[in-house]
Amino acid sequence: MAEEMDLFAAAAQNQSSIGSGSAMRFAPLAQRMRPRNFNEFVGQQEAVGGGRFLRQMMEKDQISSMIFYGPPGTGKTTLAQMIASMTGSAFKKLNAVAAGIGDIRQIVKEADDARKFYQKRTIVFIDEIHRFNKSQQDVLLPYVEDGRLILIGATTENPFFEVNHALLSRVRIVRLYQLTDGQLVKILRQALTDKERGLGGQPINISDEVILAMAQMAGGDARMALNILEGTASMLPLTGGEITLDMVQEILGQRVQRYDKAGDNHYDTVSAFIKSMRGCDPDAALHYLARMLAAGEDVKFIARRVVICASEDVGNADPMALVVAMNAANAVQFVGMPEARIILGQAVTYIASAPKSNAAYMGIDAALQDVRSKNCGAVPAHLRDAHYKGAAKLGHGTEYIYPHDYPGHFTEQAYLPKEIQNAHYYQPSDNGQEKRMGDYLRKCWPDRF
Repeated sequence: MAEEMDLFAAAAQNQSSIGSGSAMRFAPLAQRMRPRNFNEFVGQQEAVGGGRFLRQMMEKDQISSMIFYGPPGTGKTTLAQMIASMTGSAFKKLNAVAAGIGDIRQIVKEADDARKFYQKRTIVFIDEIHRFNKSQQDVLLPYVEDGRLILIGATTENPFFEVNHALLSRVRIVRLYQLTDGQLVKILRQALTDKERGLGGQPINISDEVILAMAQMAGGDARMALNILEGTASMLPLTGGEITLDMVQEILGQRVQRYDKAGDNHYDTVSAFIKSMRGCDPDAALHYLARMLAAGEDVKFIARRVVICASEDVGNADPMALVVAMNAANAVQFVGMPEARIILGQAVTYIASAPKSNAAYMGIDAALQDVRSKNCGAVPAHLRDAHYKGAAKLGHGTEYIYPHDYPGHFTEQAYLPKEIQNAHYYQPSDNGQEKRMGDYLRKCWPDRF
């Protein structure tokens, strides 16, 4: 359902009345402490720092269509609220989970009236825009294109995956980043000292150590940090008291992992996991493995990625890596969690610590490229099957030379079709076992290796 965004802005304007019986005093601390202006806004200097594009547009009321993209609790909705309070345009809000095409068409009608009768632009803020399906996004497209609507979307998911290309080409992507521990500490201190909107009127004792622990447990999410603070403060008597680390841990239970198996963060974590193994960093590989395990990732999925990495990135530099990975994949299914974490830890550290080569991976891809794009010719006659009656009459296998009949169990003969006789797919690296393999191949084929 659509909402008039002036109500959204009014919430910010009325926050100063918290102590006078306003309904805002019953709002969560994170809502009450939303920044009302740039002086109160913490972080995201790349987007809203002095002289930056977005800040200038907001201060000059020259907003163009854009999508705020970033993790939860980094300021997407807050920036929309600030735009609502600073803009001279009509401002509408939609939540993609609840809104339908009918809501969009209604906003377009109101936007036409606002432009016709009041010479006002209309800005529509769509929270969780990644949840709009293709049809809903297509409905928006012509109105964004002709300027009847200025779109501001907010999403935690990569818009390049979740938003139509046609719509993306008409908006500016504003990337917001996970807040640092230091920025979260600053936000928490603001809440602790603000007597109107925060907890400044409540006698609370809290050490720097505990504030930092709250920030670290929030994982870059300002909303979560303030929720932790509010939860622990609620455990104190009205006369105040001390917030301890034990209270924080009791409120939180265990840290919530920011990890959605179907979301952007999932793919980022898996990518970092694989790249850490490939980059010979067992500590980083274990870290990302721990993130996935703590978030409840399917251990079979993790094991499959380990097996792939063992072949793609270690390859023949250490052929045992694939043996270790496959044994781990089987053992994980046999044992299950929580002990599967030990097996995965062993396999991951082995592969991360092993010498690396992608020569086999590159070789098969190069061979496939030739097969798919070239006339590679027929299988040479001397290599064809000669086990059936009449094969010799066709010349199949008659000139084949059996390598084991010769010293070194090798004899030089053509194995590739003549059309691609100079193809060279496998290029052994100088790492680990593969170096020895390369030395042997150079003895066999000095002109090729």
